Amino acid sequence: MAKSKHYYIRKAHRYLGLILGIQFLLWTVGGLYFSWSNMDEVHGDFEKKKPPFLPVNGAIVSPSVAIDSIRKTHPVDSLVSVQLIEISGGLFYQVRSVSKALSGVGHEHHARTVTYLADAVTGKLKAPLTKEEAIQVAKQRFKGEPSVISVEYLAAANGHHEYRESPLPAYAITFDHPAGTTVYVASELGTVQKFRNNKWRVFDFLWMLHTMDYQSRDNISNILLRVFSIFGLITVISGFVLYGISFKGFKKKRVSAAAGKSGM
Repeated sequence: MAKSKHYYIRKAHRYLGLILGIQFLLWTVGGLYFSWSNMDEVHGDFEKKKPPFLPVNGAIVSPSVAIDSIRKTHPVDSLVSVQLIEISGGLFYQVRSVSKALSGVGHEHHARTVTYLADAVTGKLKAPLTKEEAIQVAKQRFKGEPSVISVEYLAAANGHHEYRESPLPAYAITFDHPAGTTVYVASELGTVQKFRNNKWRVFDFLWMLHTMDYQSRDNISNILLRVFSIFGLITVISGFVLYGISFKGFKKKRVSAAAGKSGM
């Protein structure tokens, strides 16, 4: 027996629906969580103190003195930014500079951005933050006075780490807090970079499932997502086609039944 013309449409619709059903469920769950979440809580804004005002009762040297100190021992081609920051009660210049000499072999035409810390009172270079200094910096930006549970030094972070694509090395300081918050402090920059809590971690996991980017989690133009989007569109269209075919078939049966009754 020859199969009907819409047999293959039904079959494709059935199997596509089965394959896509799980992903549609994940998209729906993720969308619900995103729309019902308070983004200030996800970003940990309720846990952050505003950066403190810097004291001006002491004399500080010109940024040029700090830059000269850097140039004595490190190659500097140009400046990106100079910022005054506080570390453990002291004032320091955070100097971001560009140097081609640090780009490495085979990268002669690519400049590398490097950050240095210099004492704003003496102009002398400062070493990257120690563990104790990083804890103090984290506590200065964290509301309340919770105790520190653990401190981890990060020299590298993969694409799935919650501190991915952020300045390294860094200290991960985890506080004894209901939100399970970890504060990340970049040792060479001397400043807090990220707040990560449990709500953010759930958001990040669902976002990965939503975008179907299981590598970097943030690429919304990946091939897998495009393929599933096209398949989803085909599934919806095939559903409308099947509905139209079924509706026409139902009308024909009613007309035939009515004609049969009238001929009796």
